[in-house]
Amino acid sequence: MTRIYNCSVEAEYAAGMRMALSAIGRSALVVIPTDTVYGIAADAFSPGAVQNLLDAKGRGRTSPPPVLIPAVTTMDALAVGIPEPVRDLVAKFWPGGLTVILNAQPSLVWDLGETRGTVALRMPSNQVALDVLKETGPLAVSSANLSGQPAAVDAQSAEAALGDRVAVYLDGGVAGESYEADAGASVNLSSTIVDATGFDSNGGRLHIVRDGVVSRAAIEAVIGDALAPKDEPEPELDVPRDPSNRD
Repeated sequence: MTRIYNCSVEAEYAAGMRMALSAIGRSALVVIPTDTVYGIAADAFSPGAVQNLLDAKGRGRTSPPPVLIPAVTTMDALAVGIPEPVRDLVAKFWPGGLTVILNAQPSLVWDLGETRGTVALRMPSNQVALDVLKETGPLAVSSANLSGQPAAVDAQSAEAALGDRVAVYLDGGVAGESYEADAGASVNLSSTIVDATGFDSNGGRLHIVRDGVVSRAAIEAVIGDALAPKDEPEPELDVPRDPSNRD
């Protein structure tokens, strides 16, 4: 039976963590809090688990989920050709609300969907999420909602949307509150997505493909001219670019 575990209560946190790790180990789904919104998580290296995630959200394989990672160093195990401006960005904004689309390591044995050889990576700034990730390694994580519906910012909303499609819900309180405090109630609580896959063929520029909690100004302050202007067309590459297809 699906249960919500209150992670602010030590005994429930311990029990919920055990149940979450067990669920992920058997390719079941777990809802976890992140610093932006709640996410539905699956073992990134289990094709069946990833398919369960897509099915639970009502999505197809053309919408590959991002991958959350426990440490900056994990990025090099999952991606190749990482541009120096990306390293500068993750040094500044990880853990936090920045997702980076990179070229995936070709030797990886996984199936996230129709990624066309890319992977969207983020290290979240949420202790519950990081505690899970440190035990499981990389997880495929998409926003905890049905496709086309608003993302959940608490465990109860996630459970109302996803029900028993998910084995375990970890309740870490309301997500995104630190960003709301920083930027006001109108802030978009999604992570900001930066595409680096066309860096070498695009004059050494990164593109923001979705605005979110990390502002364009903050990114530009770190990498300067390596960020493409807002009105510059994205290069024509065979990469999923619709932001809704990488969330």
